[in-house]
Amino acid sequence: MVFADLLEETFLSLSSNKSRSGLTVLGIVIGIASVITMVSIGQGSTKEIENSIQSLGSNLLIVTPGSQKSYGSMVRESSGSANTLTLNDVEAIKSEISNLKTVAPIISTRKQVLYKGNNTNTSIYGIDSAYQGIKSLETSLGNFITQTQIDKVSKVAVLGPTTRDALFGTDVNPIGMKIKISGTEFTVMGVTVSKGGSGMNNSDDMIYIPITVAKHYYTGNNSVSSINIEVSSANKMDKAQEDITNLLLARHKIESADSADFSIVNQADVMETMSSISGTLTLLLGAIAGISLLVGGIGIMNMMLTTVTERTREIGLRKSLGAKSSDISNQFLLESISLTFLGGVIGILLGLIASFLVNKFGGTTTVVTLPSILLAFFVSAGIGIAFGYYPAKRASTLNPIEALRYE
Repeated sequence: MVFADLLEETFLSLSSNKSRSGLTVLGIVIGIASVITMVSIGQGSTKEIENSIQSLGSNLLIVTPGSQKSYGSMVRESSGSANTLTLNDVEAIKSEISNLKTVAPIISTRKQVLYKGNNTNTSIYGIDSAYQGIKSLETSLGNFITQTQIDKVSKVAVLGPTTRDALFGTDVNPIGMKIKISGTEFTVMGVTVSKGGSGMNNSDDMIYIPITVAKHYYTGNNSVSSINIEVSSANKMDKAQEDITNLLLARHKIESADSADFSIVNQADVMETMSSISGTLTLLLGAIAGISLLVGGIGIMNMMLTTVTERTREIGLRKSLGAKSSDISNQFLLESISLTFLGGVIGILLGLIASFLVNKFGGTTTVVTLPSILLAFFVSAGIGIAFGYYPAKRASTLNPIEALRYE
C-alpha cells in the first residue's frame, strides 16, 4: 500500500467518527498545553529570580556583621544589627584587597517618615558615592547624592518610587520638599527609577541619605550594617571572598572562620542555588502536567483497541483480498500518530496562548522557549507511536478467516 493510500484511509477512518476522534485528541491537547504552560511558568520564575539577583549588582559580595547561623543559610544571627563591621574595615578592604572594582558601605535602619499628614515606615540607607554605581541606580526625577553632600553632612534624601507615592502621591513632584525622618528634617533631591521587587530590601520602598548623616544621627559610631563589594570579574569572586575573609579575621583577631563575627554572601552562589531550586520546580511542574499526557495516551490506546474490534470484519476482508499484515499495522499506527500530531499542534498553540494570558493577567512571568515547544511536540509524536503500536500490532495479527466470521 502506497503512502498516499494510507493517508486517505486514515482520513476516512478518523472522520467517520468525529466525536470519538475529537475527544481523543482533546486529551493530548490538554496535556501538551499544560506542559508548555507549566514549564513556561517555571522558566519565568527562574528568569525573574535571576533578574532580581542581578539587580542587586554584578559580581557582588555582601559582607554583613554577625555570625552565620548555619552553613549555607541565608539567615544570619543579628545580621546587619551587630557592630562588628566598621568604616575602618571598609578602608582596609579598599587598600589591601586586589581585584575589587567598587566597595560601598551601608548604614541601614528603619524609621517612620512623615510629610504633612502622610507617613510611612520604610528602610533608610546611609550610603556613599560608590553605592549608586554598584547598584546601577538611576533617578527619574532630580539627582542622586553627591560626594560633596556626603562630605558636608547635608540632610538630603533620595526616595524610591514606592516611598514617594506613599508620602506625596503619584502626581506630585517632591523635589525640594521637606520630609521628616524620625524627627529630623531632610530635603528631597531625587526619586529613583523603579526596579521592582518586594520585601524588606525592596529598592523601590527605600530612602537614601548620605552615610555621614546616618552615622551622625542614627549610629553615633563607625559601625556599618553591610559592605557591598563589586569584584572586577566573575572568575575572581572566590579568591576575593577568601582574601576578604582572611583580612577581616586578622583585623578582628579571630583564629577560625567558624567563629567569624561576620558573614559573606557570594552573589554567584546565591544565583546558582536559586536557579537549582527553580529548575527543580520547573521539572516538577512539567512532570505534573505530563500526567495528563499519559492519560491522553491511554485514551488513544483505548480508542484504537475499540476501533480494531469494530473493524475486525473489515480487516479480515482486506487480508483476504491480499493486504499484508504490515499494511494493516501501518494504517492503524498512522491513525494513532495522526491523532497525537493534530493534538500536539493544537496543544502547542493553546499552550502559547495560555502562557501569554498568565503573563499578562496572572501577575506571573512566563518564558516560552523553543526547546520546550520541540520537547512537547516530539513527546506527543512518541505517545502516538508508543500507545498506537499495540492496537496496530493486534490488528495485523488477526486471522482473516476468523475475522470474516466475527459478528
